[in-house]
Amino acid sequence: MPSNYFSEIITPRFSDTDALGHINNTMVPVWFEGARTPVFKIFTPELALDNWPLILAKIDVNFEAQMYYGENFEVRTYISRIGGSSFDVYQELWQRHKRVANGTAVMVHFDYKTQNSASIPDHIRTSLSAHLFSED
Repeated sequence: MPSNYFSEIITPRFSDTDALGHINNTMVPVWFEGARTPVFKIFTPELALDNWPLILAKIDVNFEAQMYYGENFEVRTYISRIGGSSFDVYQELWQRHKRVANGTAVMVHFDYKTQNSASIPDHIRTSLSAHLFSED
């Protein structure tokens, strides 16, 4: 199992469930966003909102199994692609030692002052590369 990912444990709240007693599907994108914080810190360690360097371009989520209240989840966060100014964050949600969901967020290094994408600096590219996803 690769160990180059960021890991976060989620304890679901009762309000995270749906009428069938499962975890509501709207929670997974919320949990994935929260678990991207270590990636955000690569760009801005202080999480300074007055100089925020990223914008979300796209997200997708795939549901693979039912998810249950009363048991913790683990979110595993990787980098799956690094382009010139954008990169993909690949995430997996695990419960009971089984992957129950996965998804990808396309993030763009963005300059809010010029309202344009910006090249990812080499030192950040190196930091992102340390978390590349591998199925090995």
